Amino acid sequence: MNAAIPLQRAAPEREPSYYTATIGIETDYPTLEGEHRADVAIIGGGFTGVATALELAERGLSVALVETHKIGWGASGRNGGQITGSLSGDAAMRKQMRATLGDDVDDFIWWLRWRGHDIIRTRVARYGIDCDLRNGHLHAAMKPSHLRELEASYAEAQRRGMGEEVELLDRAALRTHLDSDLYSGALKNLRNMHVHPLNLCIGEARAAHGLGTSIFEHSEVIDIVHGATPTIVTTKGRIRANQVLLAGDVYHRLARTQLSGKIFPAMGGLVATEPLGDLALQINPQQLAVYDCRFVLDYYRPTADGRLLFGGGANYSGHSSRDVAAELLPCIEETFPKLKGVRIDYQWTCAMGIVVNRIPQLGKLSDNVWYCQGYSGHGVATSHIMGEIMAEAITGTLGHFDTFAACRHVRVPMGDLIGNPLLAAGMWYYQMLEHLR
Repeated sequence: MNAAIPLQRAAPEREPSYYTATIGIETDYPTLEGEHRADVAIIGGGFTGVATALELAERGLSVALVETHKIGWGASGRNGGQITGSLSGDAAMRKQMRATLGDDVDDFIWWLRWRGHDIIRTRVARYGIDCDLRNGHLHAAMKPSHLRELEASYAEAQRRGMGEEVELLDRAALRTHLDSDLYSGALKNLRNMHVHPLNLCIGEARAAHGLGTSIFEHSEVIDIVHGATPTIVTTKGRIRANQVLLAGDVYHRLARTQLSGKIFPAMGGLVATEPLGDLALQINPQQLAVYDCRFVLDYYRPTADGRLLFGGGANYSGHSSRDVAAELLPCIEETFPKLKGVRIDYQWTCAMGIVVNRIPQLGKLSDNVWYCQGYSGHGVATSHIMGEIMAEAITGTLGHFDTFAACRHVRVPMGDLIGNPLLAAGMWYYQMLEHLR
C-alpha cells in the first residue's frame, strides 16, 4: 500500500467525498419557481429539515422543503456516520433544565441519549432505506483517567437496564477487538450504530416525498417575510405557509439580527482509505465504530466496501482549506501500524455547528417562524430527535421544545467576526486541560 494523491469521484454538484462517490440513488428535485402554498415550509435539506419534514408528512401536513444545494449537501452528508448516545452538552443541559424539569432532568437526558437511535432504526426498516446501518461501537480510553470516566458510564448503563448491550473492556480485552496498542481500554456499546449518512438522508427525503412533501433543490432562500402567513423567498419563487422552520445550521446567512453570534462553524476533516481487503477484519474483526475520550478526538469506522473511514483534528478557525490526508494519515498509522503507507482515496471537510454551551438551540424568530440548530459534532442522532421535537411543536405540543427554548445561550458580540477566534482559544484551553485529566 502506498500513499497517493486522493482519488476524488463525486456525483455532479456535490462536494467530493467517499459518500458522494457511493450514493445509492442520487436526488433530482426541481428548482423552486413560481408561487406555492404549504402548511409548513422548511429551509434546509439536511437531517434536521428532512427529519422534521418526514415527521410532519407522517402526521398528514403538507410540507415544502427548500435546499440551496442538494439534499444532504452539508454536514448531514459528510460526517463520520456514528450514531451514539453521547451528548456534547449533557452537563450544561442538566444544570439548566433542572429549573424546568426538576428531578426528572436525569431521566430526560437519558431519553435524549437514545431516542435518535430508535427513530433512525424504525425509519430505515419502515421505508427500506439502504444505508449500511450497523450496530456496535467502542468509546476508547487513551489513558487510565479516561477509563475511570468510562466506568461511570458503564455503571449508569447497567443501572438503567442496558445489560448485555454494554461491556467494559480492559487493555487486554480491547486488544481482541482492535489491532492497536493505543488504548487503555474501552466501553463497548451494541446499541450504538454507524451508517452511510448521505444515503440515510437521501432515503428519508425520498420517504417524505413519497408522503407528499414538495422538495426543491438549487433554491437558495434569500428572505423570510414574517406575518400571519409567513413567506420564504428565493430568486425564482415563493412559498407561503402557516409555519416556517429554519433548519440550515451554519450553512445560511438568514436572520442575522437574531442568530449571529450564537453558532460557529468548526471544520472536521475526514478521509477514506483504499479498500483494505483481509486487513479490514484483522484490525477490527467485529467491524465496530470507534472514537476516543479526548476533547479533540479521532473517530473512525469500517465502510461497506472494506475501507477505513477516519476523521479528527477539527479546525476551529472556520476555514476549510486543509490537506486533510496529510494531517490524518499519521494518526491512522499510529492507531493501526499495519496500515503504514495505506493509500488515501478520498479526503473532505465537514462544517459542524458549534454552540458555546453545547446545548442545541431551539427557538422562534416570530410567532410562526421557528429555528433549530447547533449539535456540536453529535448531529446524526440529535438532529432526528430535534426533528421530532420540532414537528411536535409545530403541531401544538410544546413540552420538549419549551425545555430547550428555556435554556440560556451565550451570544458573542460581533460573533460573525470574532466568534471563531474565541472558539479556537477555548478549544486550546480544553486541550491544555486534557493533559491534566
